[in-house]
Amino acid sequence: MPSTLTRPTPLGTVRETVTPRRRTRIFALPEARWAAAALVLFLVALLLHLAGAPAWSWGALSAAVYVTGGWEPGWAGMQALRDKTLDVDLLMVVAALSAAAIGQVLDGALLIVIFATSGALEAIATARTADSVRGLLDLAPTTATRLRDDGDEESVPTEELHVGDTILVRPGERIGADGRILDGASEVDQATITGEPLPVAKEAGDEVFAATLNGTGALRVKVERDPSDSVIARIVSMVEEASETKAPTQLFIEKVEQRYSLGMVAATVALFVLPLLFGTDLQSTLLRAMTFMIVASPCAVVLATMPPLLSAIANAGRHGVLVKSAVVMERLGQVDVVALDKTGTLTEGTPRVTDIRPLAGSGLSEGELLQLAAAVEHPSEHPLARAIVEAARTRDLDIPMVEDFTSTPGTGVSATVAGRTVAVGSPTRHLKASMRRAVAVATGLEEEGRTTVLVTADGTPVGVLGIADRLREEAAATTAALGRLIGTAPVLVTGDNPRAAARLADEVGITDVRAALLPQDKVAAVKELEQAGRKVLVVGDGVNDAPALATAHTGVAMGRAGSDLALETADAVVVRDELATIPTVIALSRRARRLVVQNLVIAAVFITVLVIWDLVGHLPLPLGVAGHEGSTVIVGLNGLRLLADRAWSRARAGLDQ
Repeated sequence: MPSTLTRPTPLGTVRETVTPRRRTRIFALPEARWAAAALVLFLVALLLHLAGAPAWSWGALSAAVYVTGGWEPGWAGMQALRDKTLDVDLLMVVAALSAAAIGQVLDGALLIVIFATSGALEAIATARTADSVRGLLDLAPTTATRLRDDGDEESVPTEELHVGDTILVRPGERIGADGRILDGASEVDQATITGEPLPVAKEAGDEVFAATLNGTGALRVKVERDPSDSVIARIVSMVEEASETKAPTQLFIEKVEQRYSLGMVAATVALFVLPLLFGTDLQSTLLRAMTFMIVASPCAVVLATMPPLLSAIANAGRHGVLVKSAVVMERLGQVDVVALDKTGTLTEGTPRVTDIRPLAGSGLSEGELLQLAAAVEHPSEHPLARAIVEAARTRDLDIPMVEDFTSTPGTGVSATVAGRTVAVGSPTRHLKASMRRAVAVATGLEEEGRTTVLVTADGTPVGVLGIADRLREEAAATTAALGRLIGTAPVLVTGDNPRAAARLADEVGITDVRAALLPQDKVAAVKELEQAGRKVLVVGDGVNDAPALATAHTGVAMGRAGSDLALETADAVVVRDELATIPTVIALSRRARRLVVQNLVIAAVFITVLVIWDLVGHLPLPLGVAGHEGSTVIVGLNGLRLLADRAWSRARAGLDQ
């Protein structure tokens, strides 16, 4: 039925209204409230201390910091002790209390604030991911129009649909269930499922998916899957499953946390108890044990790890890459294969007119052909129409007014332009075998991966337009840089058709191409690589990429046009969509890991010397504190080297070597 009768809802309007945001408020989380309270109390205590206020005033506030910020990690540590494990949270609380015991009250309070804030950030990240998974369900309509056997319509909740039911999908509506078209023709926007940049022409016999957006035609669809087993429902379950079962990656130093902590605690107790058994006086024994606990404390070791990684995070953030945690920054340097999405990642995700081919005998120039097509497409809401109109405007072409505009779903549009009946649409709907020249031009463009549009005037073909998703300028250089850095060429994983995927892969130099993948197929491809012992970095932007981003060793989302679910699921976000920053941040991560190793060596040397001095000789407590704090300062400053802009420049420069 022509669109002049159906009056479809504009696609942009539908997109804006179907995905309400349902975000957990930060202070709805108890971890965030306790961390904020601890931070405020600490800042007030610090100001009073610097202002020379009485010790009891800032001391009382510091004690409140220990309670508000330390009770949760302390309780978690006690529960871990009940399970016969020594939790790092408990050790940090003990370290903070030990600092207070020797007069370093504010230092201990600062340690409590840092730990409480870290826990709050983790809770917020977890809640936001859950919000996005719930928000994905909003893509699917809550009701559908079911056709009864007598032909009447009834509105039913989508969860009540059953296999074999027939539903009516009107123009501009989202499809309520996975199924197959019985009658009708339209274009369906499947970007949420396959990532394809353009709507796909659908007619009787074609498969459609729940939550995809119908275009300008009415469809009768036979339900073939239970709503709980639809592709969109499986995306939700895959993201949730990956988020829950993905083993928590630990920082390098945390891998030896249990043994070191147990050893330090055991040695401190032994150093206190054994001399007492042999008659040593209590005061000197306690002083030696306290000195040992301080110099053997893993503070320098912890700082050996965090400053380089946090500095790298800050540097990456200034250059448009949001890395969500120190664990992620460490993991980025471990990847040994990269899987790239096509649409919105290697390409801009927006269709552009790439070819304008007037046919011989038409008497039209390229500009005149484009002007004619833009005039007819101007009233249309179709993405291809917007691409044609935008191309005409870019060339500063005047777009004439048209009369008698009509749109036929699955076929195209037509209108009267300066007395001529001009039609613009799919060549397969208009071309006949006798139109050899037009057939040859359209076929040639399609073999190059273009979507073709035929323009006819009074029934005679006058030209063909080629439309494609434009490749990012830096795509080829980025894939080459990733290949040199990692030692393995990237893999292309896309829901787009194999022909378009192959053409793009050839342009950027990728040989391993996996096309026409549904979300579960992308997950299977990632798992296949991981089963071969690879650490996979997935780069994507859409809802259909989210399960693979969650499953992979590390996931990076393109931020400018990325879906909410992809942005929340990913471990890092390229905020300005600068693809070239991905190899740079990997190189920066590797530099951070090298600095971590340097710092661990420095910390180990200091701890070893001070511990031996305390055990063999007599290490004065002030000197032990100075040595301990000195090593902490040294490793901290060494790690802060990555804050400088030249660290980013050196990481990028190293990609060309």
